[in-house]
Formats: sequence, C-alpha cells, structure tokens
Amino acid sequence: MERLNSPLGRFLVCITLIQFIASIILSTSQSHINETSTTTTKAFFIFGDSTVDSGNNNYIETIPENKADYKPYGQNGFFDEPTGRFSDGRVIVDFIAEYAKLPLIPPFLQPSADYSNGVSFASGGAGVLAETNQGLVIDLQTQLRNFEEVRKSLAEKLGENKAKELISEAIYFISIGSNDYMGGYLGNPKMQESYNPEQYIGIVIGNLTQAVQTLYEKGARKFGFLSLSPLGCLPSLRALNPEASKGGCFEAASALALAHNNALSNVLTSLEHILKGFMYSNSNFYDWLQDRISNPTNYGFNDGVNACCGSGPYGGIFTCGGTKKVREFSLCDNVGEYVWWDSFHPTEKIHEQFAKALWNGPPSSVGPYNLENLFSNNEIKLTIADVVDDPELEPGQFQY
Repeated sequence: MERLNSPLGRFLVCITLIQFIASIILSTSQSHINETSTTTTKAFFIFGDSTVDSGNNNYIETIPENKADYKPYGQNGFFDEPTGRFSDGRVIVDFIAEYAKLPLIPPFLQPSADYSNGVSFASGGAGVLAETNQGLVIDLQTQLRNFEEVRKSLAEKLGENKAKELISEAIYFISIGSNDYMGGYLGNPKMQESYNPEQYIGIVIGNLTQAVQTLYEKGARKFGFLSLSPLGCLPSLRALNPEASKGGCFEAASALALAHNNALSNVLTSLEHILKGFMYSNSNFYDWLQDRISNPTNYGFNDGVNACCGSGPYGGIFTCGGTKKVREFSLCDNVGEYVWWDSFHPTEKIHEQFAKALWNGPPSSVGPYNLENLFSNNEIKLTIADVVDDPELEPGQFQY
C-alpha cells in the first residue's frame, strides 16, 4: 500500500499548481477559436479495459470472466466468430475507426498484427492501478510499455521522422477506471479501510494523469476519453444494491464514477493549458447512458435495466456464455431492444450510438473537441456561446 500513498501526495500538489495556472490562462483563452489544415490522421491507439478490448485477453492466462472469445459474444454476424469483444458485435472504437476511414484496429497481442494504422492495448478487467485484478489482466502501466514497443517498431519500419509524425498526429483513446472502483474498491474491504472514497479517487486520477503525461512525453498530442458510466446501474451492481428489491441503482458505485468523471474533467482542462499542443475530446457518457437507461424507448430500446445475456435479478449474475462457475444463462431473442448485452457491458447498438456522439455530437455529449475535429485536424473549440446556446446542455452538466 505504501506505493499507492506517494502518487496521491504528488497528485494533490500537482493538481493545486495546475488549477492555479489554468485559472489565469482560462480567462483569456476560453473563447479562442483555431482553424488549421484538414490533413487526415491515420493512426488510432487504444488503451483501456473491456469497453474497448478487441481481443488482447484471448492471448493471456486469465479467468473466464475476463474473456469473451466464446459464444454468444459476437453473435450478431458482423464477425464470423467471437473475437474477444465484450459485446454482441462491435465496440465503440470499431465504429470510430470506421468513421475515420481506418481498418479495424488490431489487438497488440494478435500475431503478425500490422501497427501502421494503430493498435489496441486494452485488456478486459484492467484498471488504472496495477493492483486491480493484478496478474489476471494487462494493466495500464503494462499497456504503456507495450506502446513503447510499438513506437520503436514503427521507427524501424518507417524511419524516425515519419514515425514521430505518425505518433504526434495519432489519436490516443483511453477508456479505463470502472474496474478500479467496482472490484478494486467496492469489492475490496481492505482498500476501503485504507482510503476513503475521495482519497482513492485521487489515487486513481493521479495515476491516470501520469499515464497521459507519459504518452505526451513520447509524442502524443491528441487524446480521446470515454468517461465512466453510471456504474451502479449496470445489471450486476443493480442486483447487488442493498435495496435491489426496489429496482434502484447501486448509488455508492454511481457516486464514485461521477466523482471520477468530474475530477478527470478538471485535470484535462488544466493539462490543456499546461502542455503545449495538448488537445482532447472528453465525453459525458454518464448522463448520456443514464438517459437511455431511464428512457429507453426514446432511443430505440425497450429495456434499459435488464441484461440480454445472464441470469438472476436483472440478468446481473455474470453467467453469459456458460463458461463460469454457474453454467446456466438466459439469452434474449431481440438484442436490439436492450441497452445491456451482459451483466456489465452494453450492446453493440449502444456502442454505435455513442460512437456517433463522440464523433460529431453536441456539446452536451463531447467537448471541447469532438473526435472528427481531432482526426481531421479541425481545431474548432467550443466557445462560451456554444455552451450557453446549446439547449441540451443543462447548467453545470459538462464544463470545461
């Protein structure tokens, strides 16, 4: 645990300094609009957990809960067989690659993978902290080391100058943190005894900030972030809710996710003004998904609560596929009507809808840049007027 304490102290000092500097710069730069050339970026690097894992866990020794290379995963026919994606088909980064006119981005561990257009380092079950599912996943620090391998490989293949250009123009998409709070904190009594929620969030955010800075030091400049969902409304955590009989979400889990998102948003706003050339697209996945959970019929769904694949209350027992301790599971006939695919993961339909929002959606869903801006180098930032005039943006909902 001593290893966790020092990042927290460094984080708190760092954030105080960053916020002070940012408060001075922000007043003169909030309404600034830049427009540059529209050279298309052709590389996409992905870091994270099961929300964006395209199959790395197929190649590691881990528990069945961290794998998705068996039926009914991938059942919708887009792929010939299960790929290791935790979905009935594609995940959000597959759609983003399509919109950017890139091929499917391969997992890092796939034999003979071509890294020219990018690579996914993501691993189902991974966390920001190495202690989260330790020994069973590819944690974020290991993902960063794997990126360094790819960077060296690209330099050998393309030459140092072309590799540096590709690295600096690429998009770095990060989707991680849920497992730190679900298993790493709520499922870990010792961690709860050692740290209160605010301290633990500081540790996670501090380590995530350090990862972003590491990528920046290696040449990365353009970042995309998938914020955490309302974790307590996942079928698995809804079923664990002490008042599950009333049908509500597990509010303690959702509160951690929301606090994490708010802290990350503040850090990114500050980093934009501290790190020269740093650009980012952050998302409001929490509110976006909560709306579909609460009002599924408004968005082409009929069920925002239950999992299509699983067992027990809300399909919250993680049995999908029958490879775990409990073999029996139920599978719905109409997956397109469900928000949730299994006990933890949304359906391909949700992935596609939010990919569209990240690509060119409204300020209530994405900002200060959308991903289309970053991939095309259209550096058109939100102004104060954009936020004020957007009818979908409630006061305090999504600030920069």
